[in-house]
Amino acid sequence: MKILHLQYGTSAASPAYRLHQAFIENGLNSQILSLYAATIQNSNIIVLGRKERLQSKANNYIQSYLTKNKKSEFGVFSYPILGSNLSSKKEVQEADVIYVHWVLNGFLSIKNLKQLAALGKPIIYVMHDMWNITGGCHHSFNCDKYMNQCENCQFFTGNKVKDIAYKGFKKKLKFYSDYQNLYFVSPSMWLFKKAQKSTLIKNKPIFHIGNSLDANLFKPIDKKVAKQILNVDGNKKVIAFGAMSIDSPYKGWSYLKNALDILFNSGYKNFKILIFGSSYNPDIADAINYETKFFGFIDNEYATSVIYNAADVFVAPSLADNLPYTVLESLSCGTPVVAFSIGGIPEMIVHKSNGYLAKYKDAADLAAGIEYCINEKTLGYRLQEFDQNSIIEKHLKLINNVTA
Repeated sequence: MKILHLQYGTSAASPAYRLHQAFIENGLNSQILSLYAATIQNSNIIVLGRKERLQSKANNYIQSYLTKNKKSEFGVFSYPILGSNLSSKKEVQEADVIYVHWVLNGFLSIKNLKQLAALGKPIIYVMHDMWNITGGCHHSFNCDKYMNQCENCQFFTGNKVKDIAYKGFKKKLKFYSDYQNLYFVSPSMWLFKKAQKSTLIKNKPIFHIGNSLDANLFKPIDKKVAKQILNVDGNKKVIAFGAMSIDSPYKGWSYLKNALDILFNSGYKNFKILIFGSSYNPDIADAINYETKFFGFIDNEYATSVIYNAADVFVAPSLADNLPYTVLESLSCGTPVVAFSIGGIPEMIVHKSNGYLAKYKDAADLAAGIEYCINEKTLGYRLQEFDQNSIIEKHLKLINNVTA
């Protein structure tokens, strides 16, 4: 059995790589085909060449022009134009099953996805956000037009019924309707239920399988030791936050900043803030009343695990999210998580047990959650349904079903 994963860029923390590694550990022949690779280099990861990356850049230039009237507060909107035809690639030809992860940003277009589907092989889409069921947005927030027909999209200024979201929706509808070898996996029950109500894939096979995470990498260690490793004063209470882009409209940084202000003004002075994923930002650092340490992008899971373990609480103030790995990683390391009750996050956090679910966009409740977890010495833990063995068993069952 040969499995091929398609992923825009491959890093140790990417869902595609983690699932790929778990497949290998379970005896499957698994490979990844990427447009870009991060620091990981081995024979099971194939990276495309300069031509494909130039096409990607051209696609992104065109897409930026087509979406120039987009409202930034709604985040990312993808309308792929150009991409790479992978159908003749040796790895694609030899694969028994193709897993499609995050393949936008000029990696694959709808046309390219059709070319893959035309090979007749089972194509399994792992939905890491809402893009597969919308006209192009990655999170629809309060909009439910995906349940009928995307048009006059809230992402764009103006009032045009047959806008780019309408066109993207129609393209996907025709593609999905033309092929019967398409299968969809949602890591969260939240997105699974939305997919079942969507016009685009409600009649397609949809499966709910959680994200895979290696418990041998993300596990509790002595907090004092973790703080010593990071040169953090053991007497300080540590709050951690992680985001590739702090100013992302999805990540809710402003609510965490306000929550920290509330705590500082309430007399909590002995905190230290650890931020990873983003490089040092003087504006962010100056806006925080506490001593703050930036770790930047970390492509080493052991190092990330130490940060989680050094924290007394991890805060994930996401305003839109599916089943964020940061929450699962922190809980697996024994660190409680405070987050807004949105998306798939409530599927991982038991309120006031392994963390705290705050009211949506309520900075005061976010602060109350941080206070609660620190004062109550709350311990994080991963729920049984996220056991990696059971998750891989579900994938193996799915693979056997689609190849039977």
